Amino acid sequence: MQVVICNSKEELGRRAATDGAQIIRQAIGARGGANIVLATGASQLEMLAELTAKTDIDWGRVVAFHLDEYIGLPETHPGSFRRFLKERFVARLSQPLAAFHLVDGEADPQAECQRLGELIARHPIDVAFIGIGENGHLAFNDPPADFQTEQAYIVVQLDEACRRQQVGEGWYASIDDVPKQAISMSIRQIMKSRNIICSVPELRKAKAVAAALTGPVTPDVPASVLQQHPAATIYLDPHSASMLRQH
Repeated sequence: MQVVICNSKEELGRRAATDGAQIIRQAIGARGGANIVLATGASQLEMLAELTAKTDIDWGRVVAFHLDEYIGLPETHPGSFRRFLKERFVARLSQPLAAFHLVDGEADPQAECQRLGELIARHPIDVAFIGIGENGHLAFNDPPADFQTEQAYIVVQLDEACRRQQVGEGWYASIDDVPKQAISMSIRQIMKSRNIICSVPELRKAKAVAAALTGPVTPDVPASVLQQHPAATIYLDPHSASMLRQH
């Protein structure tokens, strides 16, 4: 794991996208295609804007997987992660992807986990673009996270801190509107990615960042597992990095 502290949220987005794009190009050059994972949320906005602007990537050779989605939420809802990625990623690309395997939160959850698990087993991930939640979660693996399951996608219960973050980011009017369950890529599946690009801006993430990067590796801080990944890079801005020196 390495940490890159940028001067601003905008620079964070540029650096993360530039480094991730290079991994994608190298995979296409070496094997004729690339497999990627995409996250959603406010932390990914700058990175996604920069990544989709890279018209020199042959996106027609890229297969994308979706990190997580709420159970029972229609795609038309403003909080839908499928909607987020279609609007902020797919619609901005210079050409269509080879495939985009979105998590269908309206399907039978166990069947959907099985479907996605079989697909991702055939597509080893070159780079996963992820973030860290205010409660230290990775994807929707809230504390205490399951570090042991080998399943690629799992059904998870969302804790209150996670659900309040969604309200704070403006996706929902109140916590009562936020679904209580989701389908999430598992911790072990995320860690199977050859490379991880983790974008974490803003002061509200500072406490989680400090705990994840300088504390013990523990399911109580799910993102702490990134310390054990040999090719994970964490991109911070001055705000999200502000508590690192206090640990």
